[in-house]
Amino acid sequence: MFNFLIFPYNNMEEGDYKSVQEIYAPTSICFGCGPANEEGLRIRSFRTEEGLEMVFSPLEEHQAFPGMINGGIIGTLLDCHGNWTAAIGLMDRSGKSEPPCTVTASYSIKLRKPTPYGAKLRITGEITSIDDDRAEVRMALYAEDEICATGKGLFVAVTEGHPAFHRWS
Repeated sequence: MFNFLIFPYNNMEEGDYKSVQEIYAPTSICFGCGPANEEGLRIRSFRTEEGLEMVFSPLEEHQAFPGMINGGIIGTLLDCHGNWTAAIGLMDRSGKSEPPCTVTASYSIKLRKPTPYGAKLRITGEITSIDDDRAEVRMALYAEDEICATGKGLFVAVTEGHPAFHRWS
């Protein structure tokens, strides 16, 4: 459906590849996805055949209680990863060389089971519907190949005059 480049996730070594955030928004300060936010989550999303995928290793301070990841952290991971899935899909659809600045119009998550601390989390994002300036995205979070959370969101491209316009540059 979309021209996503395949990322060799199984053979990835930390730092071998630049994430879409590092390529298109290296100075972003977003708490969830900003590479320039030293205190943020600094997620790193990569292209796959289906959309985007990322791996995240939670820190001790991301726990809600001993051994389990905070739901707000899970929501932030899904929201930011979904937003980037939409932005890259919109870029590919338009044929442009840079993604549009996109924002979350709505998103929801379902916490299906407790997400354990200590496991690497794998998060997927896949576009389910796309138009010229918006995309609906389905997200899933896995811990040790077990699904712990799912989400869906609507992400829209913003134009000049919106506070988020050019926030990635």
